[in-house]
Amino acid sequence: MGYVDEVLAKVKEKNASEPEFLQAVEEVLESLRPVIDANEELYRKNAILERITEPDRQIMFRVPWVDDNGQVQVNRGYRVQFNNAIGPYKGGLRLHPSVNLGIIKFLGFEQIFKNSLTTLPIGGGKGGSDFDPKGKSDREIMAFCQSFMTELSKYIGADVDVPAGDIGTGAREIGFMFGQFKRIRGSFEGVLTGKGLTYGGSLARTQATGYGLLYLTNALWKDHGMSLEGKTAAVSGSGNVAIYAIEKAQQLGVKVVTCSDSTGWIYDPEGIDVALLKEVKEVKRARLTEYAAAKPSAEYHAKQNGEHGVWQYKVDLALPCATQNELDIEDAKMLVANGVTSVTEGANMPTTLEATKYLQESGVLFVGGKAANAGGVATSALEMSQNSERLHWTFEEVDGKLKGIMETIYANISDAAKRYNATVGGQTDYVAGANIAGFEKVVDAMLAQGVC
Repeated sequence: MGYVDEVLAKVKEKNASEPEFLQAVEEVLESLRPVIDANEELYRKNAILERITEPDRQIMFRVPWVDDNGQVQVNRGYRVQFNNAIGPYKGGLRLHPSVNLGIIKFLGFEQIFKNSLTTLPIGGGKGGSDFDPKGKSDREIMAFCQSFMTELSKYIGADVDVPAGDIGTGAREIGFMFGQFKRIRGSFEGVLTGKGLTYGGSLARTQATGYGLLYLTNALWKDHGMSLEGKTAAVSGSGNVAIYAIEKAQQLGVKVVTCSDSTGWIYDPEGIDVALLKEVKEVKRARLTEYAAAKPSAEYHAKQNGEHGVWQYKVDLALPCATQNELDIEDAKMLVANGVTSVTEGANMPTTLEATKYLQESGVLFVGGKAANAGGVATSALEMSQNSERLHWTFEEVDGKLKGIMETIYANISDAAKRYNATVGGQTDYVAGANIAGFEKVVDAMLAQGVC
């Protein structure tokens, strides 16, 4: 049994109840086989794979808070600090009923390599809670966030661990958490990113993940001698990532015809109206039924079995921007049958392993979330830099740096794949390229720092 197989067997035995984490580890280690085989003696001696798949620490805690009826509620909070070989732990806080330790570990593990790819000095971590912000009043949100931060504040700091937003954690939640941290610690520091512009936030952070996704997608198409101008796209989701992916896609000449939320999806053959989508989702915090009611050309389809119907239409590029494992093998087959050229991930692991393999083997240009959605965390790191320097950059400065970072990420993952002759379906294997490029930097740092 080779080193990769030995470690995979150990990880599966120790984490048997965490399917998302196991999926992430298997995907990464399988794609790293050429690198690991070439350095097996060194990596085995230093237990590199055992160390990189085991978090530095896993913090789990009780979060009690009082609802508007005076009833005490209890949720569970998490922070997994996975690897800080190249910088402070960095990764979002997810607030969603589906959150459990396995999901936080999967996200934290992915974050190690994503953060490495940004070329910025940030390590990998993730956190969150099974708290659901939907349907809660602002006072209830504040009560939860203050209780959550009361415990989390013991483990984070500007040079230790810098959380950010994620699903369910937007500007409101970050504000409440930052206020509580400042109150407890008595210091004003850049301990969270995604902050409001009046207290240390960065311009372009809201747009960063969606914009970054399109900057990388554009670089991918250009490298293959193609232009996005005049093409058609399908997007899933209607949150922050999806909205700004749609906005930037349209700026690049792409017509986006779909978006979705947890209850249904929109097909709009005239193209999604971004201003209306922002009004429905960012201002009213309403369902997509309101979008359809206001736009005669839009068709609304309710989900019957949790499916993401956005992938059934004929499009040139697909941009999954909702949540993990949303694009499955049947979706992949529909996309391929309809002649899709590229799939680039805006969400974290939105494509199942089976679907990923099918898309790649069918010759589709596929770039996973580690590389394609790194714009958000890259801009978070730029926010950290501004906080440290006590400076505030313009939107154009931040956006320009973001564009450069995403184009560099594409160049690096393409180069890494080519160095190891990683191909699939007659195309460069960008999944392997991203894992290799991110892994090499982290491992070099780990080896330099000894056993720690």
